[in-house]
Amino acid sequence: MTKHIYESGLIGNCAFIAHVEKTTNISWLCFPRFDSDFIFGGLLDRRKGGQFTVLPESENFETSQAYLENTNILQTTVTSGENSYRVTDFAPRFKNYDRYYKPLMLIRKVEALSGSPRIKIKCEPVTDYGKIQLTPSIGSNHVRYMGIDQELRLTTNASMSYITEDKSFALHKPIYLVFTYGRPLEAPIETTCERFLHATTSYWQEWVKSTSIPNFHQKLVLRSALVLKIHQYEDTGAIIAASTTSLPESPNSTRNWDYRYCWIRDTYYTLTCFNSLGHFEELEKYFEFIHNLRTGEDGRYQPLYSITGGALLTEEISDLDGYLGNKPVRFGNQAYTHIQNDLYGQVLVSLLPLYSDQRFTEEERMHSEPMIMNLLNKIELTMNEKDAGLWEFRNLAQEHCYTFLFHWAGACAAAKMGIRLKNDTMYNKAIALRDLAKDKIESCYLPDRKAYSQAIGSKYMDASTLQLITMGYFGDDLERANEHLKALEEDLLAKNFLFYRYKHMDDFGVPETTFLICAFWYIEALACVGRLQEAVEGFETLVQYCNDLKLFSEDVDQHTGSQWGNFPQAYSHVGLMNAAFRIGKKLDKPNFL
Repeated sequence: MTKHIYESGLIGNCAFIAHVEKTTNISWLCFPRFDSDFIFGGLLDRRKGGQFTVLPESENFETSQAYLENTNILQTTVTSGENSYRVTDFAPRFKNYDRYYKPLMLIRKVEALSGSPRIKIKCEPVTDYGKIQLTPSIGSNHVRYMGIDQELRLTTNASMSYITEDKSFALHKPIYLVFTYGRPLEAPIETTCERFLHATTSYWQEWVKSTSIPNFHQKLVLRSALVLKIHQYEDTGAIIAASTTSLPESPNSTRNWDYRYCWIRDTYYTLTCFNSLGHFEELEKYFEFIHNLRTGEDGRYQPLYSITGGALLTEEISDLDGYLGNKPVRFGNQAYTHIQNDLYGQVLVSLLPLYSDQRFTEEERMHSEPMIMNLLNKIELTMNEKDAGLWEFRNLAQEHCYTFLFHWAGACAAAKMGIRLKNDTMYNKAIALRDLAKDKIESCYLPDRKAYSQAIGSKYMDASTLQLITMGYFGDDLERANEHLKALEEDLLAKNFLFYRYKHMDDFGVPETTFLICAFWYIEALACVGRLQEAVEGFETLVQYCNDLKLFSEDVDQHTGSQWGNFPQAYSHVGLMNAAFRIGKKLDKPNFL
């Protein structure tokens, strides 16, 4: 079976994300938000998705991609015989008037490298999920695309006639292509693009320099940090799971989901990551998003929200062909209706730094006290309630061990916050709930396996219970932690340190691919129980499951090493970074050898 790799990279500026294939095609771009209709959607339908390419006149060519060092600026080199040129793609982002300038503007710089290349530029945007191809209208130095409410414009120093008439031309000077949504570029094109490129390069390289990381695999950690950064919608602080929808977890599985939303269940892992990176600004913005979420009339949070905190994420199925013919293509995500009770503990754990980190002021803490009490009340209310669990089973409700773990962790966090606030009611309630949650976790214990199952009454192992080890549930009892880890390895460990979420039948059959973040959880667990050399070996094995740009998918086929699932998956990169931090701290201890 052929190994499948996503041959593309992405650019972004915390307002939008675009995917650039090795063919130079902008295969995915949603405007004006991450979760909007796509303008270019060739990723999901080559016929209806439109295109934006810069290709050589000859059909015989080779390409390669690389990021400009320590930036989110992507360079694609195209070689055809003796002729070669480079396309530099970026989304402007830099400080301007004490604010971040992050327009809905994609800039492409095309420059000859050798020979006398002739190129052909195609820009064919669409709307209404590929149903309408926009009509080009030529201006003095731009092409305006008609058929959409906001102005969509391509401003360039190339011939508009060559572009609209699909003709090739000689690349004898640098060409700039500025694609804008809403306000167009109204400034000198060459000097402005160069200034924006220089300022954006400087911004990203300075951002990287302010990142705190150990020496362990720094380049991988920095690339993952850069990926995670542009998955944050800065306007609200929300962080999406991925910028894509409906890339299948495995071929023909129908496990095709829209991941362009913010899952509350991932709060703890993401905040842990930003805290380790030392990036306080992103941490604050994410806190702000969590604080601004509105609960339902019953005070409940839902599992995921839109990037602006919207609650209604109705799932619809499109008639698009799908990625490599994989249907269905979904927009929206029905999981917003699920009951996932771990998220109350997730939010409580995420609030703890407000009280343990002295960089936060009393003013920033004062508004969260009622929120903490409401979350504790929700843990109390849902302690005996079955839910869909971390993996969002659509037709299976259980009392999940993972849910109780976050009841326990959230209550522990609330107890610490109660002490800091001198709130005896909060503290006493938190301690009582901590003990109840511990009893529930112990109800998942299987004496014959010396391990904890997926749920009360279940015999199945579940990778989410790796978190019992990494979150310190076993304390200093390494024997219990190792026994639990051994049972998980027996049931879920694939070759090359890959890890399945679970191996039992669900709503769509038995999962065929491994889940990459679970493999990184496993690496963390190995480090926690003292199997450090295995953790290092495992980490260095897993990080090979990337594409040429060091970008990671959601799922990996253990048999072929193929990448599957939405791409790149922000939380695979979060898992990589948290595993690297965990190992790095262990390696930095002088008693390692």
